[in-house]
Amino acid sequence: MTEFAERGSRNTGSLGRTTIADGVVAKIAFLAAGDVAGVHALGSGLSRSVGALRKRVPGGGTTTPHGVKVEVGEKQAAVDLDIVVEYGEVIPDVGQAVRENVISAVERMAGLEVVEVNIAVSDVRLPEEEEAETERVV
Repeated sequence: MTEFAERGSRNTGSLGRTTIADGVVAKIAFLAAGDVAGVHALGSGLSRSVGALRKRVPGGGTTTPHGVKVEVGEKQAAVDLDIVVEYGEVIPDVGQAVRENVISAVERMAGLEVVEVNIAVSDVRLPEEEEAETERVV
């Protein structure tokens, strides 16, 4: 029993290293930003259209979510987001909530210090746009 306790307390951090791909951090940031109330989508209209087209083409899927760019170092990460906000939302409040959620998710899941989260609001989603989109689908 004592032997197990000694092995369990062994410092395993020096027995190898873990690397995290930029795409992993981008996906974490994408999902964390999308979870915030008031965020309609990530990416500009053009990047969302191109992303949707790529998904339809066999083998054309992208591994990096649209609207997210990251720079990942050994211990730190920086995130740039392009978001579309729902009409009526207070944009600075949505931006702050996105920033906090992305920092929390990336630091918790990837163990990286997030040094900055830059947010560009590229569009506002109007209620009329949602109704027009629903009519096209039907």
